[in-house]
Amino acid sequence: MGTVSLPDTWVYALRLPHDPRAARVARTTVRAVLSGHDRHEVLDSIELLTSELVTNAFRHTNGPASLRLTALADGRIRVGVWDRHPRIPAPFGEPPWDRVPHAPVNAEQGRGLHLVQEYADSWGGLTLGDSPLDRGAGKLLWFEVGA
Repeated sequence: MGTVSLPDTWVYALRLPHDPRAARVARTTVRAVLSGHDRHEVLDSIELLTSELVTNAFRHTNGPASLRLTALADGRIRVGVWDRHPRIPAPFGEPPWDRVPHAPVNAEQGRGLHLVQEYADSWGGLTLGDSPLDRGAGKLLWFEVGA
């Protein structure tokens, strides 16, 4: 009889207040989780992309956000960031996903979603709660890295 080894799957979730320090807290959490699971090969890119999505949630909404970090059975890491604003930005919406406008060279912001296109293996977005009874449950943006 052989030993059955379960895949290294796990899920961490973090609720983030509408606070300018939320991106730093998310980066620290991602670094701790991925280091603890010896996933150093994807740590830098996931930390960067998570920071970008959480920063956007802070800048473009006035409510809390949530972070969900999941190790999938095939070795990929999926990161989801929820916020209350229902609009799905490019590149997370419908194809074509290359609709993210280029930021001017001297701009201090506006490059985060380009980074998702550059470093993530896949990404997407879902509007949550489209019915009038849901009162705008927001959206979930996600990306996956690693294999």
